[in-house]
Amino acid sequence: MMTPALLSVALLLLVLLPGAPARRRKSESHSSESHSDEISSAEVQPPPNCVTPLSLLVSDSVTNTPNQTYSTCVVYRGILLGGMRRLQETNKKFQFTYTEDANYGPYLQSVNDLEGSTEDRTYWELLVNKGNETIRPDVGIGCYIPSENDQIILNFNKY
Repeated sequence: MMTPALLSVALLLLVLLPGAPARRRKSESHSSESHSDEISSAEVQPPPNCVTPLSLLVSDSVTNTPNQTYSTCVVYRGILLGGMRRLQETNKKFQFTYTEDANYGPYLQSVNDLEGSTEDRTYWELLVNKGNETIRPDVGIGCYIPSENDQIILNFNKY
């Protein structure tokens, strides 16, 4: 059966594709890990198979600060988290952190130094503008697969 071979190839591709993980919260990071924040744009180029463009809108419904819009891309059938990492590597004005939940996967903690808080009852909401409608995906940044020209909306909100 070819399943183990396909899994091995998929794992090898994940290891060989360029891109560093997003910075995790300091309490989540391992002491043996070190990631440089100084990355020149010459070092980080979108992979040639980065074929699905998307825009990312950062909005704040709590304090109503001005929206910020960014452009990025994902590889064919790639996840949003990959596009967000690529954007963070190539644009120093965009930063995000997340925590990893063993049951639910990546959970967006902060964007551009604005962090969600249980005390303040704030969080980052994932919305997607599909042109004629805005949806709330039933998956998060680690599972959502953007379509071409999606507008991803990371909205800081209260619950």
